[in-house]
Amino acid sequence: MNRICRADISACRLARSSSPSPGRRFEPKIAGQPYSTHQGGPGPNSAHFYRNRQIELWASKPPTPLTLRQLVFYGRSMNEERLIKSANYVRTELPTRIAHRIRDMQALPYIVVTQEMVSKVYELYWDAFEKLRQYPAITTMEENARFCKFLQGLLNAHSPVIPYLALGLSLSSTHLTANELDDFFRRMLVSRISRRVIAEHHIALSDTMAGRHPDGPHGHVGLIYNELNLEATIGRCVDLLKRRPAGVADDVEDSDVMRNRMLRYEKDKWPKVIIDGHLDTRLSYIKEHLEYILFEILKNSMRFTIIKHLNSPERPVIRATIVSDDNDVHVRISDQGGGITPEINETTDLFSFSHLRNSMRLTTSRIGALLDASASENGVKGTISEQIEPPPESGTVEKAVNLRTRSGSYKLASRIGLGLPMSNIIATYFGGSLNLVSLEGYGLDVYLRLPRLGTNMEGIEV
Repeated sequence: MNRICRADISACRLARSSSPSPGRRFEPKIAGQPYSTHQGGPGPNSAHFYRNRQIELWASKPPTPLTLRQLVFYGRSMNEERLIKSANYVRTELPTRIAHRIRDMQALPYIVVTQEMVSKVYELYWDAFEKLRQYPAITTMEENARFCKFLQGLLNAHSPVIPYLALGLSLSSTHLTANELDDFFRRMLVSRISRRVIAEHHIALSDTMAGRHPDGPHGHVGLIYNELNLEATIGRCVDLLKRRPAGVADDVEDSDVMRNRMLRYEKDKWPKVIIDGHLDTRLSYIKEHLEYILFEILKNSMRFTIIKHLNSPERPVIRATIVSDDNDVHVRISDQGGGITPEINETTDLFSFSHLRNSMRLTTSRIGALLDASASENGVKGTISEQIEPPPESGTVEKAVNLRTRSGSYKLASRIGLGLPMSNIIATYFGGSLNLVSLEGYGLDVYLRLPRLGTNMEGIEV
Protein backbone atom coordinates (compact mmCIF):
# COMPACT_ATOMS: atom_id res chain seq x y z
CA MET A 1 0.00 0.00 0.00
CA ASN A 2 2.89 2.36 0.76
CA ARG A 3 4.17 2.02 -2.80
CA ILE A 4 0.80 3.01 -4.16
CA CYS A 5 0.49 5.99 -1.88
CA ARG A 6 3.92 7.22 -2.92
CA ALA A 7 3.00 6.82 -6.58
CA ASP A 8 -0.22 8.75 -6.10
CA ILE A 9 1.53 11.48 -4.11
CA SER A 10 4.23 11.72 -6.75
CA ALA A 11 1.62 12.07 -9.47
CA CYS A 12 -0.23 14.75 -7.52
CA ARG A 13 2.95 16.73 -6.82
CA LEU A 14 3.92 16.49 -10.44
CA ALA A 15 0.52 17.70 -11.53
CA ARG A 16 0.69 20.73 -9.23
CA SER A 17 4.25 21.66 -10.11
CA SER A 18 4.29 21.17 -13.86
CA SER A 19 0.93 22.30 -15.24
CA PRO A 20 -0.80 25.70 -15.27
CA SER A 21 -4.22 24.05 -15.02
CA PRO A 22 -5.67 20.55 -15.48
CA GLY A 23 -6.44 19.64 -19.07
CA ARG A 24 -4.65 22.62 -20.59
CA ARG A 25 -2.38 21.90 -23.55
CA PHE A 26 1.15 23.14 -23.10
CA GLU A 27 2.37 25.95 -25.35
CA PRO A 28 6.03 27.00 -25.14
CA LYS A 29 6.41 30.71 -24.46
CA ILE A 30 9.22 31.01 -26.96
CA ALA A 31 9.25 28.81 -30.03
CA GLY A 32 12.16 26.40 -29.96
CA GLN A 33 13.33 27.39 -26.47
CA PRO A 34 14.27 24.42 -24.26
CA TYR A 35 11.83 23.71 -21.47
CA SER A 36 12.97 22.02 -18.28
CA THR A 37 10.81 19.78 -16.16
CA HIS A 38 11.78 18.97 -12.60
CA GLN A 39 9.43 16.08 -11.73
CA GLY A 40 9.61 13.56 -14.55
CA GLY A 41 8.33 15.37 -17.60
CA PRO A 42 9.64 14.83 -21.10
CA GLY A 43 13.21 15.26 -19.89
CA PRO A 44 15.32 18.15 -18.71
CA ASN A 45 16.19 20.75 -21.29
CA SER A 46 14.12 18.90 -23.88
CA ALA A 47 14.17 21.19 -26.90
CA HIS A 48 12.54 18.42 -28.90
CA PHE A 49 9.41 18.12 -26.82
CA TYR A 50 6.61 19.92 -28.62
CA ARG A 51 8.19 21.41 -31.71
CA ASN A 52 10.61 19.53 -33.84
CA ARG A 53 10.97 19.61 -37.60
CA GLN A 54 12.05 15.99 -37.85
CA ILE A 55 8.94 14.80 -36.01
CA GLU A 56 6.73 16.95 -38.22
CA LEU A 57 8.49 15.63 -41.32
CA TRP A 58 8.18 11.95 -40.41
CA ALA A 59 4.66 12.31 -38.97
CA SER A 60 3.52 13.83 -42.26
CA LYS A 61 4.22 10.49 -43.94
CA PRO A 62 1.47 7.88 -43.85
CA PRO A 63 2.49 4.41 -42.62
CA THR A 64 2.62 1.57 -45.14
CA PRO A 65 0.42 -1.18 -43.68
CA LEU A 66 0.79 -4.82 -44.67
CA THR A 67 -1.39 -7.92 -44.71
CA LEU A 68 -0.53 -11.37 -43.39
CA ARG A 69 -0.62 -12.65 -46.97
CA GLN A 70 1.92 -10.04 -48.08
CA LEU A 71 4.23 -10.97 -45.20
CA VAL A 72 3.98 -14.66 -46.11
CA PHE A 73 4.34 -14.26 -49.87
CA TYR A 74 7.34 -11.96 -49.60
CA GLY A 75 9.10 -14.10 -47.02
CA ARG A 76 8.38 -17.45 -48.69
CA SER A 77 11.04 -17.04 -51.41
CA MET A 78 13.68 -15.34 -49.34
CA ASN A 79 17.16 -14.55 -50.61
CA GLU A 80 19.82 -12.04 -49.66
CA GLU A 81 18.47 -9.29 -51.90
CA ARG A 82 14.94 -9.64 -50.59
CA LEU A 83 16.14 -9.82 -46.98
CA ILE A 84 18.13 -6.60 -47.36
CA LYS A 85 15.11 -4.93 -48.96
CA SER A 86 13.03 -6.09 -45.97
CA ALA A 87 15.61 -4.61 -43.59
CA ASN A 88 15.43 -1.21 -45.26
CA TYR A 89 11.61 -1.28 -45.21
CA VAL A 90 11.74 -1.85 -41.45
CA ARG A 91 14.44 0.81 -41.06
CA THR A 92 12.27 3.50 -42.68
CA GLU A 93 8.82 2.31 -41.58
CA LEU A 94 9.50 2.16 -37.84
CA PRO A 95 10.42 5.85 -37.38
CA THR A 96 7.31 6.82 -39.37
CA ARG A 97 5.04 4.86 -37.07
CA ILE A 98 6.86 6.08 -33.95
CA ALA A 99 6.62 9.71 -35.08
CA HIS A 100 2.82 9.50 -35.25
CA ARG A 101 2.68 8.23 -31.69
CA ILE A 102 5.07 10.93 -30.44
CA ARG A 103 2.71 13.51 -31.94
CA ASP A 104 -0.13 11.72 -30.17
CA MET A 105 1.63 12.09 -26.83
CA GLN A 106 2.37 15.74 -27.52
CA ALA A 107 -1.37 16.32 -27.92
CA LEU A 108 -2.12 15.03 -24.41
CA PRO A 109 -2.80 17.48 -21.60
CA TYR A 110 0.54 18.57 -20.18
CA ILE A 111 -0.41 17.28 -16.74
CA VAL A 112 -0.74 13.79 -18.27
CA VAL A 113 2.35 13.70 -20.48
CA THR A 114 4.56 14.90 -17.64
CA GLN A 115 3.36 12.09 -15.36
CA GLU A 116 6.48 10.10 -14.54
CA MET A 117 5.55 6.86 -16.30
CA VAL A 118 4.06 8.51 -19.40
CA SER A 119 7.17 10.65 -19.58
CA LYS A 120 9.35 7.54 -19.58
CA VAL A 121 7.44 6.21 -22.58
CA TYR A 122 7.89 9.53 -24.37
CA GLU A 123 11.65 9.41 -23.83
CA LEU A 124 11.85 5.78 -24.99
CA TYR A 125 9.95 6.66 -28.15
CA TRP A 126 12.04 9.73 -28.81
CA ASP A 127 15.28 7.81 -28.34
CA ALA A 128 14.14 5.04 -30.69
CA PHE A 129 12.96 7.58 -33.28
CA GLU A 130 16.30 9.39 -33.29
CA LYS A 131 18.30 6.17 -33.57
CA LEU A 132 16.14 4.70 -36.32
CA ARG A 133 15.90 7.79 -38.51
CA GLN A 134 19.69 8.16 -38.45
CA TYR A 135 20.43 4.48 -39.04
CA PRO A 136 22.32 4.07 -42.34
CA ALA A 137 20.95 2.02 -45.22
CA ILE A 138 21.60 -1.72 -45.06
CA THR A 139 23.48 -3.09 -48.08
CA THR A 140 25.07 -6.38 -46.96
CA MET A 141 24.19 -9.44 -44.90
CA GLU A 142 26.74 -8.43 -42.27
CA GLU A 143 25.04 -5.05 -41.93
CA ASN A 144 21.68 -6.81 -41.68
CA ALA A 145 22.98 -8.99 -38.83
CA ARG A 146 24.05 -5.85 -36.94
CA PHE A 147 20.68 -4.25 -37.72
CA CYS A 148 18.79 -7.26 -36.29
CA LYS A 149 20.85 -7.03 -33.11
CA PHE A 150 20.06 -3.32 -32.94
CA LEU A 151 16.32 -4.03 -33.44
CA GLN A 152 16.31 -6.67 -30.72
CA GLY A 153 17.91 -4.19 -28.35
CA LEU A 154 15.15 -1.65 -29.05
CA LEU A 155 12.45 -4.29 -28.57
CA ASN A 156 13.93 -5.28 -25.21
CA ALA A 157 14.26 -1.66 -24.11
CA HIS A 158 10.58 -1.06 -24.92
CA SER A 159 9.28 -4.07 -22.95
CA PRO A 160 8.12 -1.88 -20.00
CA VAL A 161 6.07 0.43 -22.26
CA ILE A 162 2.71 -1.29 -21.59
CA PRO A 163 2.91 -1.20 -17.76
CA TYR A 164 4.43 2.30 -17.90
CA LEU A 165 1.50 3.59 -19.97
CA ALA A 166 -1.14 1.67 -18.04
CA LEU A 167 0.16 2.89 -14.69
CA GLY A 168 0.78 6.47 -15.83
CA LEU A 169 -2.63 6.83 -17.46
CA SER A 170 -4.36 5.21 -14.48
CA LEU A 171 -2.81 7.71 -12.07
CA SER A 172 -3.64 10.67 -14.31
CA SER A 173 -6.92 9.38 -15.74
CA THR A 174 -8.98 12.08 -14.02
CA HIS A 175 -7.62 14.55 -16.60
CA LEU A 176 -8.92 12.60 -19.61
CA THR A 177 -12.42 11.61 -20.61
CA ALA A 178 -13.08 7.89 -21.00
CA ASN A 179 -13.17 8.24 -24.78
CA GLU A 180 -9.94 10.24 -24.89
CA LEU A 181 -8.11 7.71 -22.70
CA ASP A 182 -9.41 4.66 -24.56
CA ASP A 183 -8.73 6.14 -28.01
CA PHE A 184 -5.20 7.18 -27.07
CA PHE A 185 -4.27 3.91 -25.38
CA ARG A 186 -5.74 1.87 -28.25
CA ARG A 187 -3.71 3.79 -30.84
CA MET A 188 -0.56 3.36 -28.78
CA LEU A 189 -1.07 -0.39 -28.38
CA VAL A 190 -2.06 -1.00 -32.00
CA SER A 191 1.00 0.91 -33.19
CA ARG A 192 3.21 -0.96 -30.73
CA ILE A 193 1.92 -4.32 -31.95
CA SER A 194 2.46 -3.24 -35.56
CA ARG A 195 6.06 -2.21 -34.91
CA ARG A 196 6.87 -5.40 -33.05
CA VAL A 197 5.32 -7.50 -35.82
CA ILE A 198 7.40 -6.01 -38.64
CA ALA A 199 10.59 -5.93 -36.53
CA GLU A 200 10.24 -9.45 -35.13
CA HIS A 201 9.14 -10.80 -38.52
CA HIS A 202 12.33 -9.45 -40.12
CA ILE A 203 14.45 -10.87 -37.29
CA ALA A 204 12.73 -14.27 -37.70
CA LEU A 205 13.34 -14.21 -41.48
CA SER A 206 17.00 -13.40 -40.85
CA ASP A 207 17.31 -16.18 -38.28
CA THR A 208 15.74 -18.67 -40.69
CA MET A 209 18.18 -17.75 -43.45
CA ALA A 210 21.07 -18.04 -41.01
CA GLY A 211 19.85 -21.46 -39.83
CA ARG A 212 19.31 -20.41 -36.23
CA HIS A 213 15.52 -20.19 -35.95
CA PRO A 214 14.43 -22.25 -32.90
CA ASP A 215 11.67 -24.00 -34.91
CA GLY A 216 13.88 -24.76 -37.89
CA PRO A 217 13.25 -23.68 -41.48
CA HIS A 218 9.87 -25.38 -42.05
CA GLY A 219 6.29 -24.76 -40.96
CA HIS A 220 6.54 -20.99 -40.72
CA VAL A 221 7.47 -17.87 -42.65
CA GLY A 222 9.03 -15.48 -40.18
CA LEU A 223 6.48 -14.95 -37.39
CA ILE A 224 3.61 -16.55 -39.31
CA TYR A 225 2.97 -20.27 -38.87
CA ASN A 226 1.37 -21.94 -41.88
CA GLU A 227 -0.78 -24.66 -40.32
CA LEU A 228 -1.66 -23.83 -36.74
CA ASN A 229 -3.92 -26.50 -35.30
CA LEU A 230 -6.69 -24.81 -33.33
CA GLU A 231 -7.48 -27.85 -31.18
CA ALA A 232 -3.81 -28.33 -30.28
CA THR A 233 -3.37 -24.63 -29.52
CA ILE A 234 -6.35 -24.60 -27.16
CA GLY A 235 -5.10 -27.80 -25.56
CA ARG A 236 -1.66 -26.29 -25.00
CA CYS A 237 -3.18 -23.25 -23.26
CA VAL A 238 -5.34 -25.48 -21.07
CA ASP A 239 -2.35 -27.63 -20.16
CA LEU A 240 -0.28 -24.61 -19.14
CA LEU A 241 -3.11 -23.21 -17.05
CA LYS A 242 -3.71 -26.51 -15.28
CA ARG A 243 -0.06 -26.87 -14.36
CA ARG A 244 -0.44 -24.49 -11.44
CA PRO A 245 -2.31 -24.69 -8.11
CA ALA A 246 -6.04 -24.03 -8.52
CA GLY A 247 -6.07 -21.74 -5.50
CA VAL A 248 -3.09 -19.46 -6.07
CA ALA A 249 -3.64 -16.23 -4.14
CA ASP A 250 -2.44 -14.08 -7.05
CA ASP A 251 -5.50 -15.20 -8.97
CA VAL A 252 -7.93 -13.44 -6.63
CA GLU A 253 -8.23 -9.71 -6.17
CA ASP A 254 -9.27 -7.39 -3.37
CA SER A 255 -10.83 -9.93 -0.99
CA ASP A 256 -8.95 -11.48 1.92
CA VAL A 257 -11.93 -13.73 2.63
CA MET A 258 -11.94 -15.06 -0.92
CA ARG A 259 -8.17 -15.53 -0.83
CA ASN A 260 -8.46 -17.71 2.27
CA ARG A 261 -11.31 -19.74 0.78
CA MET A 262 -9.35 -20.26 -2.43
CA LEU A 263 -6.25 -21.41 -0.59
CA ARG A 264 -8.21 -24.21 1.08
CA TYR A 265 -8.92 -25.59 -2.38
CA GLU A 266 -5.35 -25.67 -3.68
CA LYS A 267 -5.47 -29.45 -4.18
CA ASP A 268 -8.67 -29.33 -6.21
CA LYS A 269 -8.67 -29.99 -9.91
CA TRP A 270 -9.20 -27.28 -12.47
CA PRO A 271 -12.44 -27.26 -14.48
CA LYS A 272 -12.44 -29.67 -17.41
CA VAL A 273 -12.27 -28.08 -20.86
CA ILE A 274 -14.08 -29.88 -23.68
CA ILE A 275 -13.02 -29.01 -27.23
CA ASP A 276 -15.53 -29.77 -29.99
CA GLY A 277 -16.59 -28.63 -33.43
CA HIS A 278 -14.32 -28.65 -36.49
CA LEU A 279 -11.32 -30.22 -34.78
CA ASP A 280 -9.21 -30.48 -37.95
CA THR A 281 -9.21 -26.69 -38.47
CA ARG A 282 -5.88 -25.18 -39.48
CA LEU A 283 -5.02 -21.49 -39.69
CA SER A 284 -2.08 -19.46 -40.93
CA TYR A 285 -1.51 -16.82 -38.26
CA ILE A 286 1.00 -15.28 -35.89
CA LYS A 287 1.45 -18.04 -33.34
CA GLU A 288 2.09 -15.81 -30.32
CA HIS A 289 -1.00 -13.70 -31.07
CA LEU A 290 -3.33 -16.70 -31.33
CA GLU A 291 -1.95 -18.33 -28.20
CA TYR A 292 -2.15 -15.11 -26.19
CA ILE A 293 -5.83 -14.51 -27.01
CA LEU A 294 -6.91 -18.08 -26.23
CA PHE A 295 -4.79 -18.21 -23.07
CA GLU A 296 -6.36 -15.02 -21.70
CA ILE A 297 -9.92 -16.14 -22.44
CA LEU A 298 -9.39 -19.57 -20.88
CA LYS A 299 -7.57 -18.10 -17.88
CA ASN A 300 -10.56 -15.90 -17.06
CA SER A 301 -13.05 -18.73 -17.66
CA MET A 302 -11.18 -21.09 -15.34
CA ARG A 303 -10.69 -18.47 -12.66
CA PHE A 304 -14.32 -17.40 -12.46
CA THR A 305 -15.62 -20.96 -12.72
CA ILE A 306 -13.57 -21.86 -9.64
CA ILE A 307 -14.72 -18.78 -7.73
CA LYS A 308 -18.38 -19.32 -8.64
CA HIS A 309 -18.37 -23.01 -7.70
CA LEU A 310 -16.02 -23.14 -4.73
CA ASN A 311 -18.40 -25.23 -2.62
CA SER A 312 -19.65 -27.47 -5.43
CA PRO A 313 -18.59 -31.14 -5.42
CA GLU A 314 -17.98 -30.87 -9.16
CA ARG A 315 -17.21 -27.83 -11.24
CA PRO A 316 -19.03 -27.38 -14.56
CA VAL A 317 -17.06 -27.92 -17.74
CA ILE A 318 -15.81 -25.15 -19.98
CA ARG A 319 -16.60 -25.76 -23.64
CA ALA A 320 -14.42 -24.54 -26.53
CA THR A 321 -16.15 -24.89 -29.90
CA ILE A 322 -14.26 -24.45 -33.17
CA VAL A 323 -16.13 -23.57 -36.37
CA SER A 324 -14.46 -22.92 -39.71
CA ASP A 325 -15.68 -21.76 -43.10
CA ASP A 326 -14.02 -20.50 -46.27
CA ASN A 327 -13.44 -16.99 -44.92
CA ASP A 328 -13.13 -17.16 -41.14
CA VAL A 329 -12.25 -19.31 -38.17
CA HIS A 330 -14.51 -18.97 -35.12
CA VAL A 331 -13.88 -20.08 -31.56
CA ARG A 332 -16.56 -19.88 -28.86
CA ILE A 333 -15.52 -20.44 -25.26
CA SER A 334 -18.46 -20.92 -22.87
CA ASP A 335 -18.24 -21.08 -19.10
CA GLN A 336 -20.54 -21.09 -16.08
CA GLY A 337 -18.47 -18.66 -14.05
CA GLY A 338 -21.29 -16.29 -13.17
CA GLY A 339 -21.00 -13.84 -16.05
CA ILE A 340 -19.88 -10.23 -15.79
CA THR A 341 -20.31 -8.53 -12.42
CA PRO A 342 -22.99 -5.80 -12.05
CA GLU A 343 -20.28 -3.13 -11.61
CA ILE A 344 -19.56 -3.42 -15.35
CA ASN A 345 -22.35 -1.72 -17.31
CA GLU A 346 -21.51 -3.15 -20.74
CA THR A 347 -19.41 -6.10 -21.81
CA THR A 348 -17.29 -3.78 -23.95
CA ASP A 349 -16.30 -1.89 -20.77
CA LEU A 350 -14.02 -4.84 -20.00
CA PHE A 351 -11.94 -3.69 -22.98
CA SER A 352 -11.73 -0.14 -21.58
CA PHE A 353 -8.62 1.33 -19.98
CA SER A 354 -10.62 4.01 -18.14
CA HIS A 355 -11.62 3.66 -14.49
CA LEU A 356 -14.86 5.45 -15.37
CA ARG A 357 -15.92 2.43 -17.42
CA ASN A 358 -14.05 -0.22 -15.46
CA SER A 359 -13.59 0.64 -11.79
CA MET A 360 -11.06 -2.20 -11.38
CA ARG A 361 -8.46 -0.02 -13.10
CA LEU A 362 -7.78 1.89 -9.86
CA THR A 363 -7.96 -0.94 -7.33
CA THR A 364 -5.03 -1.43 -4.99
CA SER A 365 -4.17 -4.83 -6.46
CA ARG A 366 -4.13 -3.56 -10.05
CA ILE A 367 -1.98 -0.52 -9.30
CA GLY A 368 0.36 -2.69 -7.23
CA ALA A 369 0.67 -5.25 -10.03
CA LEU A 370 1.40 -2.47 -12.55
CA LEU A 371 4.05 -1.05 -10.24
CA ASP A 372 5.69 -4.48 -10.06
CA ALA A 373 5.49 -4.94 -13.83
CA SER A 374 6.93 -1.46 -14.39
CA ALA A 375 9.87 -2.26 -12.15
CA SER A 376 10.54 -5.60 -13.85
CA GLU A 377 13.32 -5.71 -16.42
CA ASN A 378 11.18 -8.09 -18.50
CA GLY A 379 8.24 -5.69 -18.82
CA VAL A 380 5.16 -6.92 -20.70
CA LYS A 381 5.42 -8.18 -24.28
CA GLY A 382 2.05 -9.88 -24.67
CA THR A 383 3.07 -13.56 -24.69
CA ILE A 384 2.14 -16.67 -22.74
CA SER A 385 5.65 -17.45 -21.56
CA GLU A 386 6.15 -14.17 -19.71
CA GLN A 387 3.02 -14.78 -17.62
CA ILE A 388 4.32 -17.97 -16.06
CA GLU A 389 6.83 -17.50 -13.29
CA PRO A 390 9.52 -20.18 -13.67
CA PRO A 391 10.40 -22.63 -10.93
CA PRO A 392 13.84 -21.86 -9.45
CA GLU A 393 15.52 -24.68 -11.36
CA SER A 394 14.23 -23.51 -14.76
CA GLY A 395 16.15 -20.24 -14.84
CA THR A 396 14.09 -18.47 -17.51
CA VAL A 397 10.44 -17.93 -18.35
CA GLU A 398 10.84 -19.67 -21.71
CA LYS A 399 12.29 -22.74 -20.02
CA ALA A 400 9.41 -22.67 -17.55
CA VAL A 401 6.91 -23.09 -20.37
CA ASN A 402 8.74 -26.03 -21.92
CA LEU A 403 9.92 -27.66 -18.70
CA ARG A 404 8.23 -30.95 -17.84
CA THR A 405 8.37 -32.03 -14.23
CA ARG A 406 6.32 -34.48 -12.25
CA SER A 407 4.73 -31.75 -10.15
CA GLY A 408 4.22 -29.50 -13.18
CA SER A 409 3.14 -26.66 -10.92
CA TYR A 410 3.62 -23.02 -11.88
CA LYS A 411 2.41 -19.68 -10.66
CA LEU A 412 0.92 -17.03 -12.90
CA ALA A 413 2.41 -13.56 -12.78
CA SER A 414 0.30 -10.94 -10.99
CA ARG A 415 -2.83 -9.79 -12.81
CA ILE A 416 -2.37 -6.34 -14.34
CA GLY A 417 -5.85 -6.29 -15.88
CA LEU A 418 -4.79 -5.82 -19.51
CA GLY A 419 -5.33 -9.35 -20.84
CA LEU A 420 -8.79 -8.86 -22.35
CA PRO A 421 -8.15 -5.34 -23.72
CA MET A 422 -4.93 -6.50 -25.37
CA SER A 423 -6.62 -9.66 -26.67
CA ASN A 424 -9.31 -7.51 -28.26
CA ILE A 425 -6.71 -5.28 -29.93
CA ILE A 426 -4.69 -8.26 -31.17
CA ALA A 427 -7.84 -9.96 -32.52
CA THR A 428 -8.96 -6.87 -34.44
CA TYR A 429 -5.45 -5.99 -35.65
CA PHE A 430 -5.79 -8.06 -38.83
CA GLY A 431 -9.57 -7.70 -39.18
CA GLY A 432 -10.86 -10.19 -36.62
CA SER A 433 -13.19 -9.60 -33.69
CA LEU A 434 -13.70 -10.51 -30.04
CA ASN A 435 -17.21 -10.33 -28.58
CA LEU A 436 -18.59 -11.18 -25.14
CA VAL A 437 -22.13 -12.32 -24.28
CA SER A 438 -22.86 -12.43 -20.56
CA LEU A 439 -25.70 -14.07 -18.66
CA GLU A 440 -25.44 -12.43 -15.25
CA GLY A 441 -25.34 -15.00 -12.49
CA TYR A 442 -24.75 -17.87 -14.91
CA GLY A 443 -21.82 -17.54 -17.28
CA LEU A 444 -20.07 -15.92 -20.21
CA ASP A 445 -19.66 -16.81 -23.88
CA VAL A 446 -16.65 -15.36 -25.67
CA TYR A 447 -16.67 -15.34 -29.47
CA LEU A 448 -13.36 -15.04 -31.30
CA ARG A 449 -13.32 -14.58 -35.09
CA LEU A 450 -10.12 -14.58 -37.15
CA PRO A 451 -10.01 -14.12 -40.95
CA ARG A 452 -8.35 -17.09 -42.62
CA LEU A 453 -7.52 -15.44 -45.99
CA GLY A 454 -4.93 -13.02 -44.58
CA THR A 455 -6.01 -10.17 -46.85
CA ASN A 456 -6.93 -7.64 -44.16
CA MET A 457 -4.57 -4.70 -43.73
CA GLU A 458 -3.07 -3.88 -40.35
CA GLY A 459 -5.54 -1.76 -38.40
CA ILE A 460 -3.14 1.15 -37.89
CA GLU A 461 -4.60 4.54 -36.94
CA VAL A 462 -2.66 7.63 -37.95
